Amino acid sequence: MKILFLDVKTFGNKYIISAFERCCDSESASEVISYPFDDSVGRNNQVFEDKFEKDLNEIHPDFVFSFNFYPIISKVCNKVNIKYVSWVYDSPQVSMYSYTITFPCNYVFVFDSKVYETFRKGRIDTVYYLPLAADVNTLDNMKITPEIQQKYGADISFVGQMYTESHTFYDRMEPRLDDWTRGYLEALMNAQKLIYGENFLERCLKPEVIERMNKAMPYDKHADGIESREFIFSQYFLCRKITSMDRTEIIRMIGEKYPVTLYTPDFTFNAPGVDNRGVIDYYDAMPYVFKCSKINLNITLRSIERGIPLRALDIMGAGGFLLTNFQSDIFSYFTPGVDFEFYEDREDLMRKVAYYLEHDEEREAIAKNGHNKVAKEHTFDIRVRQMMEIVFG
Repeated sequence: MKILFLDVKTFGNKYIISAFERCCDSESASEVISYPFDDSVGRNNQVFEDKFEKDLNEIHPDFVFSFNFYPIISKVCNKVNIKYVSWVYDSPQVSMYSYTITFPCNYVFVFDSKVYETFRKGRIDTVYYLPLAADVNTLDNMKITPEIQQKYGADISFVGQMYTESHTFYDRMEPRLDDWTRGYLEALMNAQKLIYGENFLERCLKPEVIERMNKAMPYDKHADGIESREFIFSQYFLCRKITSMDRTEIIRMIGEKYPVTLYTPDFTFNAPGVDNRGVIDYYDAMPYVFKCSKINLNITLRSIERGIPLRALDIMGAGGFLLTNFQSDIFSYFTPGVDFEFYEDREDLMRKVAYYLEHDEEREAIAKNGHNKVAKEHTFDIRVRQMMEIVFG
C-alpha cells in the first residue's frame, strides 16, 4: 500500500508514520511517502493545485493522509479520484466548515463525539468519530534514571498553553466593546466557567450581541465556508478566553497550597508556588514529566466539548497519574477512580489533589491501570486499523 503523508509540523507525525508502515498491509510493508506541505497556501492556490495534481497522478497513492483537514487537498484529491484521509486533532477547526467537506473522497476522523454528531445531523457522511491515541511502545522505552527523576520529579505538573502567550482574540476585541456587551460577555463566560460537559455559549450569542462583537472586531467567513459568526465568536473568542481564565486561576489556586511545576510557552507567567519552566519538547522530554510527576493535570481547552484531549492520553500512555476536568467521552473508555481521576469543580479538585498526594499506592495503581488500558485499546496501531476498516471496508 502506498500512502502520501502530508508533512506538516504537528504532534504525532513519527508515531503515525510508524503505525502506517506496520499496519496497512499485512503481506508487505507499506510505503509512506512524505510530502512537504505548507498550510499557508490557503484554500485556493492554483499554482499549488496544479503541482499537487501532477504529483498525485505520478505517485498515484492509495490515499493521502494528513493530521487536520485541508480544503485545498480535498479539492485536488476529489478531482483526481484519490481518497483523502484526515485525522483532526485541533479544536475547533474552521476548515471543516468548507463545502469541500462533502466531497466523496473524504474520510475525516474527529476525536470529539460532539463534533461528529454536529456534522452527522447536518447529513455530512464523510465525518467519522475516532479518539486520539498514544504511542505506548515508544513511551515505555523512555526509562527513568535517577538523573531524570531529579530533573522532572514534581508533586503536581501541568503542560500546556496558558492562552496568555499573546493577546487572545477576546483580549484584542474587549477594549472596543461597549459597556453593555462587555458586561454580557463577562457574565456569560463566568457562567460557562462553572459548567463542564455542556457548552451553551453559541446559543447565547443573540443577533444583537453578534452585531456588536462583529463591529468591535469584524469577521468575514471564508468564501468556501458555511461557518457562522456565532460559531467563530463562541469557539475562537470566548472558549479560548475561558480556557485562559480556567488555567491561570486553577494553577494559582493550587500553587497557594502545593508546589506546581508548569511547562508553557508563556515565560512571563508567575504565581506563588508555581515553578514556570517554559516550553518543553513533546517527544524527548514531555513524557518524562508525566512519568515523574505524582499528579498530572489536564485542564481542557473549552472548545473541546466532549472529546478526550491528546494530553490526557499522553499522560496515561506514559504511565502517569491523570487528574482531569469532566469530559464525557473519556467515560466511554476509562473508569474514574480505576484508570484516571476527574474533578467536578474547583473545590473537588483541591480535595482530590490533597487525597492523591497522600495516597501513593492508590495513585500509582490508578496510573498503572490507565497505562494498561491505553496500551490495550488506544495505540496508533489500533487507530490506523480502525481507520483502514472504514476507508477500505
